[in-house]
Amino acid sequence: MTQILFPVQKKYLESFRKKGDELIVNMEQFAIEHKVPILDWHSADFIEKLVQINKPDRVLEIGTAIAYTTIRIARCLRKGSVIHSIEKSNDNIKIALENIEKSGVSKKIKLIQGDALSVMPQLNKKFDFIFLDADKEDYKRLFDYSMILLRKGGVIVVDNLLWHGYAASNRVPSKYSKSTKHIKDFNKLFILQQNLDSMIIPIGDGIGLGIKK
Repeated sequence: MTQILFPVQKKYLESFRKKGDELIVNMEQFAIEHKVPILDWHSADFIEKLVQINKPDRVLEIGTAIAYTTIRIARCLRKGSVIHSIEKSNDNIKIALENIEKSGVSKKIKLIQGDALSVMPQLNKKFDFIFLDADKEDYKRLFDYSMILLRKGGVIVVDNLLWHGYAASNRVPSKYSKSTKHIKDFNKLFILQQNLDSMIIPIGDGIGLGIKK
């Protein structure tokens, strides 16, 4: 796996990390033990700051997994604000619901079970903030739907745009070749999108940040 940060840099940044509460720590440990892909802690910290700055009323998350990022975002929302999160895995939904119940912010979370490609066309209200972290082969279509649902001036955040560093590498293991191509193609689309002021930030596995014009 190609390194995005040198180990010494990663260790240095981790030395400043504030200790999370028991639920967050347990979710991170669960993800490691069961090999569930969740957002890198540094990226999650960054998204929390974006939410605190932008103060969105309506948030859409595409890819709940075990609700790690869902809960971290919900805890930053103002009273009356809601995050709608879409997840298609029955197993993930079950675990996510258990975590949401323990989170203390269940009233701010609306979990939607289903394939995002089928769910998103049925949504008819605009969102202030959208977080995309789903199957990489679906990124383009999910992004297209996201741009329709994102209000003007709204923020979109996309994870994994450096894809373990392979997006910027000429040496890609065969098992990552297809997904890396999806990410490389998506990155061009994301940066060149005419109605989006966008950039890719080397945080975690690469965060795409855009503001709709």
